[in-house]
Amino acid sequence: MPHVLLIEDDASVRDGMELVLRRHGYGVETAATGEQALALLAGERGARVELAVLDLMLPGMDGFEVCRRIRARSATLPVIMLTARGDDSDIVTGLEAGADDYVVKPVTAPVLEARIRAALRRAEPSGPVRGGADDLAGLVIDRAGLTVTKHGTPVPLPPTELRLLLELSASPGRVLSREQLLESVWDHTFLGDSRLVDAAVGRLRAKLEDVPARPRYVQTVRGFGYRFGPL
Repeated sequence: MPHVLLIEDDASVRDGMELVLRRHGYGVETAATGEQALALLAGERGARVELAVLDLMLPGMDGFEVCRRIRARSATLPVIMLTARGDDSDIVTGLEAGADDYVVKPVTAPVLEARIRAALRRAEPSGPVRGGADDLAGLVIDRAGLTVTKHGTPVPLPPTELRLLLELSASPGRVLSREQLLESVWDHTFLGDSRLVDAAVGRLRAKLEDVPARPRYVQTVRGFGYRFGPL
């Protein structure tokens, strides 16, 4: 039974989501504030949490900061953020803070459950693995071990960013559109939102590139999408 941490300050929304998730077979931990959520994750109950659903508009510590702190603790815990307005700046800031996906409230039960299932699939060890290890200009991608090193130094990547790198690097030089990446990495056949791809590419570049503004590995092909170098 997958365990989900639901971080939502509105008691009626929280109770409704908890009921829906339990009916779909999930174990659920809840927190009304970011501080409660971080304390829970640091304790024994946090060890079984496999995914966090995080509201951005929390009292006290907001969801952006909570997401950053979750990411500082764990590179692998999937985070789906909830936003009430669908405001572009909020969504981009949340994705840049390390969220893997987002949904806009009010969200229907089938949509939320589908996004959780997709995020949990991305977190599974069996990713889009093709072949052994690639050594590309100092960047070693071990497809069997699902590890990445740069000049011998490990580069820890959350599941979404790792899958994105595996997908791009499978065919160096091949251009992949944002829509192709959404479908293959996020399993978003039902929503074409390029912000998810662009934010994940930005986070990936910050970890891989010597100068993220001048990327060697993950390159933008303007008007088309992205390709993997190296240059």
